[in-house]
Amino acid sequence: MTTRRPDDRQLDGGRLLPLVEDFYTIQGEGYHAGKPAYFIRLGGCEAGCPWCDAKYTWNPALFPPAAIGAVVERAAASGTEAVVVTGGEPLLYPLEPLTAALRARGLRVFLETSGAHPFSGTFDWVCLSPKRQHPPLDEAYGRADELKAIVAGERDFEWAEDNAARVGAACRLYLQPEWSVAERIMPELVAYVKAHPQWNVSIQTHKYMNIP
Repeated sequence: MTTRRPDDRQLDGGRLLPLVEDFYTIQGEGYHAGKPAYFIRLGGCEAGCPWCDAKYTWNPALFPPAAIGAVVERAAASGTEAVVVTGGEPLLYPLEPLTAALRARGLRVFLETSGAHPFSGTFDWVCLSPKRQHPPLDEAYGRADELKAIVAGERDFEWAEDNAARVGAACRLYLQPEWSVAERIMPELVAYVKAHPQWNVSIQTHKYMNIP
């Protein structure tokens, strides 16, 4: 998997970013599920999760750095109140120029991240979705408003608990079935949450709605 990403000169301090796509939709997962949001998806990811539903984002070389101004204007014109910066792994890049420009337009800015890279940018909400092969940095746990652990098998419950032990007391906890095995794993996941009520179930509702 090619993961060579643009250097600082190519990114112009974050005023250029490897944009994969941007679109207005309904948030499908976690705490904000069901709410409208504008998504800005950046290219590049080193985790290589076999179940990833955005593998097309992994190679940042496929997405030449693009000026952030145009995407900020599209987000502001959409009528949204919130923008989700996602990937790939958005923290591969300096995000302060992007988040500052969005917030200057009165938009709330949310982040979806594995937490495996240093934070940059200013966010109103951080969803931490930790990956075993690239675990979060220590700072990520203190920044998380929401912890979303993907469950594909029984050992993932232990991984989820290991991460939950490190986030703040106010962080919301979610277990989300991996889509390809959701039907099989769901009874076990439901039973686990009933026995451990500090957790919530997150469903990829956008897939049921057939929207991005």
